[in-house]
Amino acid sequence: MDYINIFYVTAAVLFILGLKRLSHPRTARNGNLIAGIGMLIAIVATLVGYSGLDFRLIIIGMIIGGLVGGIFAIKVEMTAMPQMVAIFNGFGGGASALVGAAEFYTKAAPAALGGHPSFYALSTIVLSVFVGTLTFTGSFVAFGKLQGFISGKPIVFPGQKTLNAIIALLVVGFAIGTVLVPSNMMWYHIALIVLSALLGITLVIPIGGADMPVVISLLNSYSGIAAAAAGFVLLNNGLIISGALVGASGLILTNIMCKGMNRSLANVIFAAVGLEQEGASGAQKQMNIKSYSTEEAAMILDSAEKVIIVPGYGLAVAQAQHAVREVADFLESKGKQVLYAIHPVAGRMPGHMNVLLAEANVPYNQLKDLDEINPEFEDCDVAIVLGANDVVNPAARHDKSSPIYGMPILNVDKARTVLINKRTMNPGFAGIANELFGYDNSIMVFGDAKQTLQQLLKDLKEL
Repeated sequence: MDYINIFYVTAAVLFILGLKRLSHPRTARNGNLIAGIGMLIAIVATLVGYSGLDFRLIIIGMIIGGLVGGIFAIKVEMTAMPQMVAIFNGFGGGASALVGAAEFYTKAAPAALGGHPSFYALSTIVLSVFVGTLTFTGSFVAFGKLQGFISGKPIVFPGQKTLNAIIALLVVGFAIGTVLVPSNMMWYHIALIVLSALLGITLVIPIGGADMPVVISLLNSYSGIAAAAAGFVLLNNGLIISGALVGASGLILTNIMCKGMNRSLANVIFAAVGLEQEGASGAQKQMNIKSYSTEEAAMILDSAEKVIIVPGYGLAVAQAQHAVREVADFLESKGKQVLYAIHPVAGRMPGHMNVLLAEANVPYNQLKDLDEINPEFEDCDVAIVLGANDVVNPAARHDKSSPIYGMPILNVDKARTVLINKRTMNPGFAGIANELFGYDNSIMVFGDAKQTLQQLLKDLKEL
């Protein structure tokens, strides 16, 4: 078995190199290939190194998995990547839970009839089943929110936190019972699975759409932890290493996302940010909203020298990434400077905007993160906000009563003119009115982002 571990170490090195190269769009494709080769090595080493495997079932599983993966890769739009990532997180957690359950029923459960499984075996099985099941149900709730099957607003009810605490305590109790009380471990194990599944649901439903980037990265970390736990169950070093890498990288990304909103993880999970605030619609009615046509907006852009584009989820929903690049290309052909401002939590998953714009072949050197782009707004002629809301709301800087107070935002309000495209005046995921819409230097162009940008380009060409 020593040579198998050598292959696992080789695979782990390739995983790390792949993750490193995934940190930059120019090397991401290569990094994905390197990590894929590492996974292939780990799989082949496992198949060669372990006896008693039914290769017919393995081949059938590979064919089914390959077909499903291929269909997803071809059919799923880039705008639906968050949903697909949520599903993949769920499948990863579910697979780990099934591994743990299979080991329980084949090795541990006979203890109820007089066997003596080790404390280590039962503990790792319990951990794998708990984390894997929670990840499975939580990820599919996240998928439902992203896809619109479940309301994207926080779903809360009286006593919700107390209920979650009770379920968590029961999970701990049944986990201990599974490990320490062989005579009833079967029933304890079943109760553990049911309660873990319920906890995954109740933990995710009160989280609003604004916090989905954090939820996705956190669930990704959970799926890695579940995989590592399954590795301990199977005594497979390759699975332990790969699961630990996914778990650690997911936690790091979760921390980055929380810093991007200047909020703690506990606040994200338990604060239910996204409930529409009382008076939000009334506050918007009091604003002096100036609605412009695309023709009027085109005249403003025609006289601008520096333009900063702020993509938001509205752009993603409208699949307007190609349209915005065409507008930017035309402006650049007229000698204007065009930059893109990317907020850390823009969109519905980490890096969502970067991926969408890369698909439209937007030059990477034009994409600027929050710290880099904010000083640029002060000498910007026009800031074009496309479907972004909470990440450009100036209330985050001064309104201590706002749920987004303290969140770092893009300072678009400091541009000479802020051209805002939205379909409606509905508040963003945080459920609050955006005071930016009523500023003297702000103008609104209502409509679908893709259609609006296409018409804007026509109007620009006619000037």
